[in-house]
Amino acid sequence: MRVALLGYMTMDLPVLKCGKCEPLKLGVHAGALSLAALCGIYNAAAWLSRREMHLAVNTVLYTALTIWEQQHVAHHFAELRRTEAPSAPPTTAEKVEEVAAVAAVAAAVLAA
Repeated sequence: MRVALLGYMTMDLPVLKCGKCEPLKLGVHAGALSLAALCGIYNAAAWLSRREMHLAVNTVLYTALTIWEQQHVAHHFAELRRTEAPSAPPTTAEKVEEVAAVAAVAAAVLAA
């Protein structure tokens, strides 16, 4: 198996672009967030009952991962809101152009 050198990647995956496939990315990171939180809670509870060092280390690592994934989830939520935000209302000039176009069509229909 060959690995492409840096700068020579020829595959263009839409999922890797910002703003594309955001619901999928949000779902993946939300799943990872849930799993990390669950593992952190389990390790914290186990550490409280057994006081073993590796459980404390796991708790800290899963807590850090939970924070990391929460930031990803927040980013993808914001990206979804940004892409679904309504566009700005039309300007006066755009409204005038639209009215003029409708008036021209109406005049052509009446003349026919």
